[in-house]
Amino acid sequence: MRTWSRRRRPASTPVVLWVLAAAAVLLLATGVAATGASPDDPGVVTPGTDAQRWDPQLAGSAVRVQVDGGAARLASPRDGEPPQRAGSLRGAQRQGFLDLGTHTFAHPVDRFDVPVTAERPPGTSIIAEVRGRDDAGRWTEWVPSAPGAPAVLPAPSRTVALRLTLTAPGTAAGPTVRSASVHADRRVGAQRELTPRASYKVFATREGLTGGTTSNGHVITENDQFVALPSRGALDADGKGDYSVRMCTDAGRCAIVPVWDVGPWNTDDDYWNPAPPRTTYTDLPQGMPQAQAAFQNKYNDGDDGLGRTVKNPAGIDVADGTFHALGLGDNSFVTVDYLWTGRAGESPTDVHLATADSPDNPVTIRSTPANGGDDKGLVGNDAQVDVQCHVAGDSVTGSHGTSTDWLRIDTDKYVPAAWMVPTNQAPDC
Repeated sequence: MRTWSRRRRPASTPVVLWVLAAAAVLLLATGVAATGASPDDPGVVTPGTDAQRWDPQLAGSAVRVQVDGGAARLASPRDGEPPQRAGSLRGAQRQGFLDLGTHTFAHPVDRFDVPVTAERPPGTSIIAEVRGRDDAGRWTEWVPSAPGAPAVLPAPSRTVALRLTLTAPGTAAGPTVRSASVHADRRVGAQRELTPRASYKVFATREGLTGGTTSNGHVITENDQFVALPSRGALDADGKGDYSVRMCTDAGRCAIVPVWDVGPWNTDDDYWNPAPPRTTYTDLPQGMPQAQAAFQNKYNDGDDGLGRTVKNPAGIDVADGTFHALGLGDNSFVTVDYLWTGRAGESPTDVHLATADSPDNPVTIRSTPANGGDDKGLVGNDAQVDVQCHVAGDSVTGSHGTSTDWLRIDTDKYVPAAWMVPTNQAPDC
């Protein structure tokens, strides 16, 4: 078995960060790349083009954040409000999100500085994150922007979203945001290699906690259909499925559900990404959750990113309804496909997506386009799936009327179109 170093992540060194920032400014000012570096080397800082700006109002969709008097703050818990239970935080800190909406720039951009004017009491933080949407309507992951470390998207985009994450320890006073601005441009010659869709076998644990709330504000129900991943980068809004996963057991049952919580264990471990853009624990192999390395190999002295002793190798938390639908009797390893990954470079006309619209029950996946086809699993409400083609089958009445149209989403796997919202018309099978 391969082992990894028993080391903690090094803390940021202010002097080093200052030197790096100064070097970046010098390169930008002179427009000269480092000696011996190729002009299209993604690691070279080059002057940007199409500089543009967006100054959003402090308004939008908020989860545990209140906006009043021209400022945004963490909301105080209300009487009778379900307790927050982000999958990894376990009460360690308060956290809230303010989604400031989307903006369409005149020209495609891929690099973003997001200066935030705010008061930050000791122990609190404000994290600005951006994401971009392509012509097929697919979103990148949320990418953080910090002073001296702009957010960089995997591909240029005209439509961009901004989200602020506010945190504070325990009941201490939280930060106060006064304004935020997005300064965008386009890198010269920097291109990221296209990568295949991420698919890894990771340890799945049952989330439980019916009646609590997830990181995105969703109130957990008994038969819920969602998962938690240990990074905010793939956290969806409640009722959205831009970030959906397909989980399959060794027995062949599969579930496609959205990512509505952060956890287990960590909050910044996007282990399904290569390094870069994997943001932390970059010395671990792609697909290896930090918690698994800590549990199996004493990585980071066996602790997670919050200093807690890791007691299982979990890389994904699974809501009860999904856990039982997969036929899992206990925590176990499952194969997970991270469906938003590996899509860059496809023509929008070749992309066919559909979103489940079945609020009362998940959509059953059948082995054939027939009501009597073998039950192969489910698609949870709001989850987004890839559609290969469509074919005529049994008549089904769903949220979009009665139809004999079925969508093939994988080999020998079909769902009735009457319960799905397609982005465009897929070809015939």
